[in-house]
Amino acid sequence: MVHKRWFQVMLFLIMLFLLIWLVSITHFIFFPVIRLIGAVALPIIGAGILYYLTKPLMHLFMLLKINKIFSIIFVYLTLILIGTLFIIFIWPIAQNQFTTMIDSIPQMVKLAEETIQWVQKNYEAIPVQAVSMINDFVADLPSHLEGIANNIPSFIGGFLGQVVSIAMGIVLIPFFLFFMLKDGDKLIPFITQVFSKKKADNVRSLLVKMDNVLSSFIQGQLLVSFFVGVLLLIGYLIIGLEYALAFALFGMITNVIPFLGPYLAVIPALIVGGFQDPMNLFWISLIMFVAQQIESSVISPNVMGQVLQLHPLTVITVILAAGSIAGFLGILFAVPFYALLRTIIMHFYNTYRDSKKDKKDALI
Repeated sequence: MVHKRWFQVMLFLIMLFLLIWLVSITHFIFFPVIRLIGAVALPIIGAGILYYLTKPLMHLFMLLKINKIFSIIFVYLTLILIGTLFIIFIWPIAQNQFTTMIDSIPQMVKLAEETIQWVQKNYEAIPVQAVSMINDFVADLPSHLEGIANNIPSFIGGFLGQVVSIAMGIVLIPFFLFFMLKDGDKLIPFITQVFSKKKADNVRSLLVKMDNVLSSFIQGQLLVSFFVGVLLLIGYLIIGLEYALAFALFGMITNVIPFLGPYLAVIPALIVGGFQDPMNLFWISLIMFVAQQIESSVISPNVMGQVLQLHPLTVITVILAAGSIAGFLGILFAVPFYALLRTIIMHFYNTYRDSKKDKKDALI
């Protein structure tokens, strides 16, 4: 019976749940390790993203017969140049638009108050349920504001601690990136050296597939976000939307979140654009729709290729599940984590299937 497939699967599941149970009751042992991983997560993730973005550029420099160290230096100079150009030419305009938009918030609030007053004067034209909701909201507003005011000190303290931690992590990113670019190609040989030749080839194949998945997702998602931001900027400028650059940059940033990003990007533009002109609600929605159609039918297939092969329904399910478990970080890293997990499972499944086929061919 121990050789039966169903028995082996059942035994594996029992051992897996037993392992999970043991980890859950001994979590205090792993707490220091989790804290250590959390402390170095930001520089490692940040350097990893920059590594996959700059690795093709470094390989281009090396193809030009430039020494590896000098290629890395040229990569750093390129990053500094891009950052400098952004700070000189783009950031002042975006900052000015952000400042102007913040200054105009009192006017938008006043307009909203006038709208609410109009609603209150026209109760007879509004359903009873809507009137009740408005009255409840107005009645509860002071208590909500008091609760927010009481939580401000603790929020500021936690926020300052997070700022210090993030600043220290950002400072470490260039150092991590340097060694990733310098010694990144040595990682796979280092891992596979402990295996026999046959197993080493299998592990090497798996690591190469995982590297391709990460490379395709990071490079592809950021390029797609850039193109979507450019398309939004062009559309916003055409309709004369105020703060067009600020909203386009916001859309570019939020678009790194698969599926949900475009919908998050359009919310501030709809709110502010609606105050500017109610017709902007239609035009902004149309611009986002056109940008998403171009991105999904032209940009993403050509940039990411067929490496990920993720169905939209799968992406939605994974993002919602990860968001409910891990919040914003879960939403941000759900898709690449799922893509890596699927790659690992498919690799071992194909390995098992090929081994069974080889055994069957040997018997024949």
